[in-house]
Amino acid sequence: MDDRAVDAGRRQLLKLTGAAALLSAARLSFPSGAFAQSTGPEVKGTRLGYIALTDAAPLIIAKEKGLYAKYGVPDMDISKQASWGATRDNMALGFKANGIDGGHILRPKTHLYSTGKVMQNNQPLPMYTLLNLNEDGQAISVSNEYKDLNVQKDSSPLKQAFERKKAAGKELTAAMTFPGGTHDLWIRYWLAAGGIDPDTDIKVITVPPPQMVANMKVGTMDCFCVGEPWNEQLVNQNIGYTALTTGELWSRHPEKILGMRADFVDANPKATQAILMAVMEAQQWADKRENRQELAEIVGRRQWFNVPVGDINKRLLGDINYGNGREVKGTNLQMKFWGDGGSSSYPWKSLDTWFVTENIRWGKFEPNFDIKALVDKTNRADLWREAAKTLGVAGAPTADTRGVETFFDGVKFDPAAPMDYLKALKIKRVA
Repeated sequence: MDDRAVDAGRRQLLKLTGAAALLSAARLSFPSGAFAQSTGPEVKGTRLGYIALTDAAPLIIAKEKGLYAKYGVPDMDISKQASWGATRDNMALGFKANGIDGGHILRPKTHLYSTGKVMQNNQPLPMYTLLNLNEDGQAISVSNEYKDLNVQKDSSPLKQAFERKKAAGKELTAAMTFPGGTHDLWIRYWLAAGGIDPDTDIKVITVPPPQMVANMKVGTMDCFCVGEPWNEQLVNQNIGYTALTTGELWSRHPEKILGMRADFVDANPKATQAILMAVMEAQQWADKRENRQELAEIVGRRQWFNVPVGDINKRLLGDINYGNGREVKGTNLQMKFWGDGGSSSYPWKSLDTWFVTENIRWGKFEPNFDIKALVDKTNRADLWREAAKTLGVAGAPTADTRGVETFFDGVKFDPAAPMDYLKALKIKRVA
């Protein structure tokens, strides 16, 4: 045989052997043969939005650590949004129209978008809740104007101070980030528990999270509720103080979610599973205490939050400087991303039930609204369980309910009887 023919044959054999080795390695690295073209994700990625809040970390970590690529969606674009209103508008556009197909959103937004309650022309945008990004890690902060009151979980000391200010002809303002969203519900709950009606005693306004500190600095608000790092930054700049973290209002409360347009999920089930697995692995990494400093350094970078690490890292460890002389360390008030068996990540339907119920309380939904139908339509815990099974998660939740929840003022919420919960509350918009 001609020597050139022999060499050509050897080269071809080496190519085939190398390709087989690469394919074998890929199958070992990725779940269920994710690299096989016939079974891989339908698309290589899409665009997810996020707001500069610490609880967006799992989406960012999944990008920074190459986890989207690991699970077969290497072209994921994690895009900063200017506000929750901008997030809504870009979600309505969708990625094909240069918007977003999902992302880091306030948990009730799935319900508010899907019913059209906050959409342009009340046009419903079907959405799914895929996983809970985090528990706890928000706070309610108060202007230094009220520092002498040392306001904490009990907001009632503010009632007389607000009445005096109002009598002097000055406007009272409480800020949150989106009507009907988590921060709106937390600050309303806190004020109302202290006898302050958020609809009549104070003006509740919407301010994007990154603008909270600057607005309180110029004296345009009396209190606000937002996620980190903005409460810690407020304290570090000595502009106001933290009255309470939201974990003190409701321990291990759900907060942000990975929410996605239903049309994307329905059309791309394998890509959705890939995105879920990447984010879930990122949550596991983020939940480890030894990774918290690196997490703060990553999200603080210019391309993500552009925030000093010192405004992020301490509260991630449960070290809370309230800014009014109180300082505690090593608490369980830190942000939780994963939990035992993924319990912090799992999108419990019973918790969705509370959010819809609380939005009935403040008039976002009608008193006779069918809560269960909306929750069943939007909550895709089944997809979470499928991803957890592929990942081999031990002890993963399988039920729909986490049980009866208890708030800081002793009021209990039984998801089987949501309207009984409303009856127990002092201030509400429904009878």
